[in-house]
This record gives sequence, C-alpha cells and structure tokens, in this order.
Amino acid sequence: MTPEQYVQEKAAASGSSFYYAFLFLPKERRAAITAFYAFCREIDDVVDEVVDPGVARTKLAWWQTEVAKSFAGQPTHPVMKALMPLTAAYRIEERHLQAVIEGCQMDLEQNRYLDFIALQRYCHLVAGIVGEVAARIFGQTQEETTTYAHKMGLAFQLTNIIRDVGEDAMRGRIYLPVNELQQFDVKAHEILKRQYSDRFTALMKFQTDRALALYDEAIAMLPDADRRSQKPGLMMASIYRTLLREIALDNYQVLHQRVSLTPLRKFWLAWKTQAFGKIQ
Repeated sequence: MTPEQYVQEKAAASGSSFYYAFLFLPKERRAAITAFYAFCREIDDVVDEVVDPGVARTKLAWWQTEVAKSFAGQPTHPVMKALMPLTAAYRIEERHLQAVIEGCQMDLEQNRYLDFIALQRYCHLVAGIVGEVAARIFGQTQEETTTYAHKMGLAFQLTNIIRDVGEDAMRGRIYLPVNELQQFDVKAHEILKRQYSDRFTALMKFQTDRALALYDEAIAMLPDADRRSQKPGLMMASIYRTLLREIALDNYQVLHQRVSLTPLRKFWLAWKTQAFGKIQ
C-alpha cells in the first residue's frame, strides 16, 4: 500500500462528515486535505483507542518526534510521507501538527473544564488549528479568513462535544464546562450514569444555541473574496448545523446514542452547498 492509498483509506474509513466536503476539491488539494485529515485521525485514535494512558503518552511523544523528523526531511510513517510533499504548497507548518498533538495530550491530563474559556483553549488546539490548515489547503487568499477558520473550528468542536456527550461519559470525560453544569444544576454523576432530566435538556439547548450562533458568526466573518474557495468548510457547516437541529428535534437524546445523518443526506447537503451556495 502506498502512503497515498493509506491516507485515503484512513480518511474514508472514519466515516466522518469531513470526507464528503473533500470530494468536491481539485485532485491536489484533495490529496493534501486527505493526508492532513489522516494525520489528525492518527493522533485522535491514540487517545480514543489506547486504554493505558502511559502507552498513549508514549505514542504521542513518538508522533512529536516523527513530525519534527519529517519537517527535517526524514518522514517514516505513511501519513507523513503522503503529507510532507504538499506542506510547502499549502503553507502547512510544523507548529500546526505539533499543536494538534498538544491538544490530544490535554485529553490525557484532564477530563473536566472549569469554564468555557478553558474549553476554548482545548478547542483551539484540536479544531481551530485544524480549521486554519484546512483554510490554507482550500485556497485562502485573505488574512481575515484565518479568523473565520478558527471560529468555524470552535463551532465544529462544540458540535462534536454535544453529539458525543454519552460516548465521552463512557470514557469518564465531560467536556461541558463545570460552571455551566452548575448553572443548570446538572451533576457530573448524572451524565456519567447517562441519566436524563429537564435540567439536562435545558443545558444541552444552551450548548446547541451557542454552537449555532458561532456558525452564524463564523460565516459572517468569511471575506467574500474567499467564499468560493472555502466552500468545503461551508459544506461542513451545513452538515453539522443540520446535525445539531436533528439532535434538538430528538430532544437532546445524546447520552445513550450517537445521533448522525445518513451518508446520502451528508452528500446531498454538501452538493447543495457546492452547487447553489446554500447553507442549511
């Protein structure tokens, strides 16, 4: 298997909504975002799939070294072999990849965030930086588009947190800020035991409303000159905002299941954004 085949399989196997946005890109840009996304999946999988935190730390440390070696001209992992030839063209820097690793290291060190400001630091590393790199690959020409990308990344990550409350609880993690749990009188043990209540519903509505507002803020920040090039990000926004509305329609039943859209619906939403510029 070539490095290019490896990253293609890694991206496709994830079943992520991001994959549908990649389909509409020109070949070289698609190759770059696929390789970068595969890198993000590799790092994320260390935290999600490795049970022993010590082993996970060792693996992430290996990746830090691999990234440094790769930018020094000595990649060994197929993901880095696929990505490195494309880094210069799309201004992908070592600091970007190291930031993603740092964000995943946070998952090994803490499983609670006191307030939204603390959570935003985590989101900046695991999603904002990813948005920044993606915007460059998609064809960013305006400096202001970086601000848009970071805001959009925050909205995406909050959507993931809302969708995955139950799955994260099974791993002993609660990403919802502690002071907001207190605000709605939702106890951590209720989430860990996956117990629903009117208080939990109110808390999740608050989280969802904030995420939806962030999508609106991000889209308003996108310069007109980059609107066409950044369509893949807008496709993702369309898919994720639709997902949030589905979660709301299901009365925030996220503790015992992972609400998702069908592949056909994701493709349809992506295609509508590509063809008509319509964002659901």
